[in-house]
Amino acid sequence: MENIIIVLIYIVFIFLIKFILGIKINDVKKIKEIGYNKELAKITDKLPPNKQICKEILKKLENENVKIEETESKEASLYIVATNTILISDIKDTFMRVQTIAHECLHSIQNKKILLFNFIYSNIYIIYFLAVLILTIFGKIKHTALQINILIILGFIYYIIRSYLETDAMIKAEYLAKEYMEETDKLTKEEIEIIIKNYKKVNQKGIQIVNFSLLISVISKVVIYEILSQWGRSFL
Repeated sequence: MENIIIVLIYIVFIFLIKFILGIKINDVKKIKEIGYNKELAKITDKLPPNKQICKEILKKLENENVKIEETESKEASLYIVATNTILISDIKDTFMRVQTIAHECLHSIQNKKILLFNFIYSNIYIIYFLAVLILTIFGKIKHTALQINILIILGFIYYIIRSYLETDAMIKAEYLAKEYMEETDKLTKEEIEIIIKNYKKVNQKGIQIVNFSLLISVISKVVIYEILSQWGRSFL
């Protein structure tokens, strides 16, 4: 009963945070619509290909030893600290590509100890969650309240680290992208202002949504664990 109360408190907490941040269900859809605006994409089409943009931004950041790879995947672009590689997804049709690349370049110059810790810790966190979930379902773990507390603590640490890394890169990426566009001399001042104006629109909600999504991923593990552990006990 106590565990169910904890889960209900966390569910209420999620809706409370959602209400405070003013996040709506269709916010993600609106961001995607802005991101794939064809008129804005025509402006950024004047800029070099993604890989060249990435190389030039890394040079600007004095971090040219990073490997750059492109993929046809629609998944998010990312910086892989373990291999010191920036993986650029298929973002050629969106005007957000400059800021997205700047975002990953900024990840590459963040504190390597924090990045490595995040990489290792994130994997341990997921493995631990899956392990205790399976063991609990099959009746090998009896003290579920203890495991819930552990998951809350592990999740809190995970959220703090990921939130710091992502928020830091998202805030700085807008300004780095603006500096890059101004230095390339490919766009007019008016065109840059239009692009940056829309970056700000995306970032205003985007940063909130990213942090809220991280929070959801943490709390959902606690909720899933409690529900399935209860099911496991009744089944056995």
